[in-house]
Amino acid sequence: MRRVWLALCFALLTACAQTPPAEVRGTCDLGLIVERASGRVVVVDTTAKRALGAVEGLGDLSHASVVFGRDGRYAYVFGRDGGLTKVDLLTQRIVKRVIQAGNSIGGAISQDGRLVVAQNYEPGGIKVFDAETLELLSEVPAGAKVVGLADLPGQKFAYALFEKGEIWLTDLTDPRHPHTQKFPAGQQPYDGLVTPDGRYYLAGLFGEDGVALLDTWRPELGVRKILENYGKGEEKLPVFKMPHLRGWAVAGEHVYLPAIGRHEVLVVDRRDWREVARIPVKSQPVFVMARPDGRQVWVNFAHPDNGWVQVIDTLSGKVVETLQPGKAILHMEFTPRGGEVWLSARDDHRVIVLDTQRYARLAELPAKSPSGIFFTSRAARTGF
Repeated sequence: MRRVWLALCFALLTACAQTPPAEVRGTCDLGLIVERASGRVVVVDTTAKRALGAVEGLGDLSHASVVFGRDGRYAYVFGRDGGLTKVDLLTQRIVKRVIQAGNSIGGAISQDGRLVVAQNYEPGGIKVFDAETLELLSEVPAGAKVVGLADLPGQKFAYALFEKGEIWLTDLTDPRHPHTQKFPAGQQPYDGLVTPDGRYYLAGLFGEDGVALLDTWRPELGVRKILENYGKGEEKLPVFKMPHLRGWAVAGEHVYLPAIGRHEVLVVDRRDWREVARIPVKSQPVFVMARPDGRQVWVNFAHPDNGWVQVIDTLSGKVVETLQPGKAILHMEFTPRGGEVWLSARDDHRVIVLDTQRYARLAELPAKSPSGIFFTSRAARTGF
């Protein structure tokens, strides 16, 4: 009997070892939806198009952004109150939270995933944290608002200083002893992007027409101004919402940029950085985002036209679809291969999932005043 009992126990243990726990899963199809008014984020499954749960207690998320660790398990949420929160997407809990500044609007993660860097409005500058523990390793004071922080290859980061009109390039190879180069950029750089290869950093200028361009492979050449005077001789329009720039604006050999205060998308050839087209759109563009395959560019707009979205076909260079999916479309995010786009409709308290070929509505997810949508596929991309 004892032998039979032992054999039965062994068989049960073997079966348990071969059956994974229910909570074991991959992270490539996960993401976060920011609920800007409730201080929480919703964890979503992009394949199943459903919410898995929510994490509360993240503070002021009125202008929150998110980056992911390299394995896609951990999200780093930067809040308007200066909070930096590390969230475990699998267990749906806060791992650690620190208040690192008075006002923060975003951050980035290093190429090796070991450093998390926060960009701050108050007191300005950047702060460098250990991604595992959120220990503060160093900081680079700037005496000005930092915007457009982007990660670069080789443990480097580029960012712009709004009041100082400069672009700074910081090397964090030794994270406790940063090395920073400073470059004049123009009047009031307001946001920035880095090309997918990590070479070129572009900062949009609010105080003048144009975009500042820095070749990070050859920084000794300094900053070059492109798109100068694109609105010269034309009446300035009031700006209802500052547009955003990121690597999502790059599609093939072209970069698609929102024109500040104008109803246009500017198209630049990134081989020589010359303007090659202007595409008229419905209103003032905020996000101009290329589908991952580069065939489409989706545009949303500032108030009072923020219920509309337009789709540009990059082959023809024309708007091919105009949609009105919901009230106050604040953000868009493509699934990794671009078959779907998720749209946050803040005033409808929902996130809408659309097919990018047929524009059919595939799903709706309830969310309280949703804004930013961030998928773990960003973990594998430079400048996201």
